[in-house]
Amino acid sequence: MNDVRLYLIHIAENIADIAEFTQAGRDAFIASKQTQAAVKYTLQTLAESTQRLPDDLKASHPEIDWIAIAGLRNRLVHDYLGIDLEILWDIVTTDLEPLHKAVEDMLKTYE
Repeated sequence: MNDVRLYLIHIAENIADIAEFTQAGRDAFIASKQTQAAVKYTLQTLAESTQRLPDDLKASHPEIDWIAIAGLRNRLVHDYLGIDLEILWDIVTTDLEPLHKAVEDMLKTYE
């Protein structure tokens, strides 16, 4: 198994983990520092893995804002006191499903 496939699997697993962490809904997410910390860390590691994907592979999925994902990682690492929970919730509920579909499509090229 090559590194690219490992990173894709890692991204997919992180998305599944975030779905599990947030299954109780927005209010539970906002109320739980533990859930917030889990989501923040998992988004950070997910974003780091996307940065390790080849540019040509990412280019095959222009519907994904790869630059924004990298920016999110930087915000989570360097501006952790300025993280807006509503923005994170929006990422969780809006952006992760399209990313998951793209990752699943990319994995098919490595079967």
